[in-house]
Amino acid sequence: MAESIRRFFSLQWRILPPIIIALLLYIPIVSGSFLKPFNVSYDHRALIIAGKRRMLVSAGIHYPRATPEMWADLIEKSKEGGADVIQTYVFWNGHEPVKGQYNFEGRYDLVKFVKLIGSSGLYLHLRIGPYVCAEWNFGGFPVWLRDIPGIEFRTDNEPFKNEMQKFVTKIVDLMREAKLFCWQGGPIIMLQIENEYGDVEKSYGQKGKDYVKWAASMALGLGAGVPWVMCKQTDAPENIIDACNGYYCDGFKPNSQTKPVLWTEDWDGWYTKWGGSLPHRPAEDLAFAVARFYQRGGSFQNYYMYFGGTNFGRTSGGPFYITSYDYDAPLDEYGLRSEPKWGHLKDLHAAIKLCEPALVAADAPQYRKLGSKQEAHIYHGHGETGGKVCAAFLANIDEHKSAHVKFNGQSYNLAPWSVSILPDCRHVAFNTAKVGAQTSVKTVESARPRLGSMSILQKVVRHDNVSYISKSWMALKEPIGIWGENNFTFQGLLEHLNVTKDRSDYLWHKTRINVTEDDISFWKKNGANPTVSIDSMRDVLRVFVNKQLSGSVVGHWVKAVQPVSFVLGNNDLLLLTQTVGLQNYGASLEKDGAGFRGKAMLTGFKNGDMDLSKSSWTYQVGLKGEAEKIYTVEHNEKAEWSTLETDVSPSMFMWYKTYFDTPDGTDPVVLDLESMGKGQAWVNGHHIGRYWNIISQKDGCEKACDYRGAYNSDKCTTNCGQPTQTRYHVPRSWLKPSSNLLVLFEETGGNPFKISVKTVTAGILCGQVSESHYPPLRKWSTPDYMNGTMSIDSVAPEVHLHCEDGHVISSIEFASYGTPRGSCHRFSIGKCHASNSLSIVSEACKGRNSCFIEVSNTAFRSDPCSGILKTLTVMARCSSTQNTSGLGF
Repeated sequence: MAESIRRFFSLQWRILPPIIIALLLYIPIVSGSFLKPFNVSYDHRALIIAGKRRMLVSAGIHYPRATPEMWADLIEKSKEGGADVIQTYVFWNGHEPVKGQYNFEGRYDLVKFVKLIGSSGLYLHLRIGPYVCAEWNFGGFPVWLRDIPGIEFRTDNEPFKNEMQKFVTKIVDLMREAKLFCWQGGPIIMLQIENEYGDVEKSYGQKGKDYVKWAASMALGLGAGVPWVMCKQTDAPENIIDACNGYYCDGFKPNSQTKPVLWTEDWDGWYTKWGGSLPHRPAEDLAFAVARFYQRGGSFQNYYMYFGGTNFGRTSGGPFYITSYDYDAPLDEYGLRSEPKWGHLKDLHAAIKLCEPALVAADAPQYRKLGSKQEAHIYHGHGETGGKVCAAFLANIDEHKSAHVKFNGQSYNLAPWSVSILPDCRHVAFNTAKVGAQTSVKTVESARPRLGSMSILQKVVRHDNVSYISKSWMALKEPIGIWGENNFTFQGLLEHLNVTKDRSDYLWHKTRINVTEDDISFWKKNGANPTVSIDSMRDVLRVFVNKQLSGSVVGHWVKAVQPVSFVLGNNDLLLLTQTVGLQNYGASLEKDGAGFRGKAMLTGFKNGDMDLSKSSWTYQVGLKGEAEKIYTVEHNEKAEWSTLETDVSPSMFMWYKTYFDTPDGTDPVVLDLESMGKGQAWVNGHHIGRYWNIISQKDGCEKACDYRGAYNSDKCTTNCGQPTQTRYHVPRSWLKPSSNLLVLFEETGGNPFKISVKTVTAGILCGQVSESHYPPLRKWSTPDYMNGTMSIDSVAPEVHLHCEDGHVISSIEFASYGTPRGSCHRFSIGKCHASNSLSIVSEACKGRNSCFIEVSNTAFRSDPCSGILKTLTVMARCSSTQNTSGLGF
């Protein structure tokens, strides 16, 4: 097919618009299920793939943050959204959890993930690191690494370099053996060594500089046969491409004129901490940043993240990063499209692809000043067949005012903080501030009983229209303090990670405190209690006396001061330290540790303060329930569970379990744990992650989000004064049709009877496009335009609605062609309205997964208000095809 199209263009070029050659670049060179072997090199302008410069769009997806069953759909939606490349880190601590013992199964089946990318016709940028940051536990380093004698991470240190080289070699060899490099017919076109080292390099002095040279030399010596990059590395050696990370990279220049401009991390959102609000980056600003990047000479741009996913288990970094890694990405945590961001970027990518022949033909753009804050960059040259090609980007970097500019004899209106893209140097195909994509509103619904199932009907309890998961719960008390024979005693306080090796979040410390009558009298006389005082601790400290909680301290290397009460005689002082994700960023991670730093004192005794750091302590790693694996299907029945009564008061350090049936359909499944406190959850033995019902700050969220102006993570946040996260993803591949085991460990006290199972879908769609909008980008590649029988000026704009797969438009809630008012969910008819709006839209859309409605008088068979600019506004509802099968669709 590709060759026939090339022959067609060679014959027809003189009668076709030169821009159509862009279509050639959409067609991957595929042989069977993988690509034909090809080489990758680069020049100052771009990566050169199979002998041709390419403008590439990349989608960041981290394979362990989804299940293998989700991968194909995520890759396909990335491709549908206009991506050419998938980018991922490689997660060392997931692949080598024990020194010398490798794991490439399940969510860590890297070869399977790469093969799926290859079979889709996309390329892969593999970031081996092996340091990843990524808000991932310990930055991707295995914790055993810190126990190697004499080791210092990420510097000119032989023990570290030896282990790093072994792992990087392991990955490169694995990819080569599976024939996954491009020259073997695989999708891998680029690799990365190290990661954002420039941020910490100064901390290591000359040894840091030497390490950069060593890492580059080591990587190149592996003979991978593709280019290597280092991001945020201004001193990257000559044969390594240095790349940009950030919210904006349009001003970035590599450290050599022989290297192309690459953007390895375009931060399209941000991560979230427990107790924080939710960051959102407007689609208009993100599109502006991307357009400016290609406008000013960029050639490869990757969305970090295109799909964020979930920090399953204890993989979230920290401290205090939440279980969701949604990141406000174009694909949400569950793999659903986040609209309008996904659709707006899809349109942007299509416009850039139309410009690609001109972008690759020119070595550099021609710059033209259009105003005080307006400018044009023009790319022109000769395309593959010798014809002239031209593309232009018109930018208005004014944050407040629109601008009218003259370009090539024509007038253009530029919205504030926007870029207009002209693939033929004449017609505007796209403006970053003008969103034509639909808005999707996610609906969260209580799980529907499986058809024909009675067991769930017997279990579900309904209160206030909410379906709770079960009325039958079992409970088990977790021992407070030392619980097993595998404890040990040591004179002094030990560092948390040196003891736990990160096998658990929890470490118990127990010592014996003797209280005399003189001490009791002293406290009564002074009206004060003794106090546990620790110079510095992280992340959570719980203090118990005689198995009764005295108090808790939460923070990252903060001073802990906790009053305690003792009785006469011997008292057991218990300190429980907990981690909530290990540090993932910064220099000298091997020294960060957890637990305590500095002095630990017990103050307020008659005979003076007691130095706890010199006391004899008994240590116990983890929880008894963890050790006995009572969260698994195989072992949970061995525990001594008892029936939980509905009127029992919430209690700390409790295990709970119940069973539930899987909701009907294919929509993503979540657990709503808003009724719980803090803990961890498992379904059928799969660790869903940590949960914590902690409220975000009340202030800081804006009522309206203005896309204009430079973005930062504090701009356009939502969810102030609400729990940071209440819903937790349960992948459907982890579920059985019925009798799924749910086990929770609750630390602080919660009510499991109010836990519910819900499904998430894009249930509401809203589209709003005016007559002044640009023609649909898909029309640029239609046969009529290609053969010259249609002018793009004659094409009307359109509203495009599309449900998720497995869903159809079941109803049109609102439709008005005229001058409708309001926003999604709050639309109303204006003074001008075509009375047949609802019937026209319903006929075009109802019962379909996707529909297009032209915004024109012709489509609505009349002009409802002559001389007035009209808009088509639609709100539709999507329903599962399983729910609508009997409704005549």
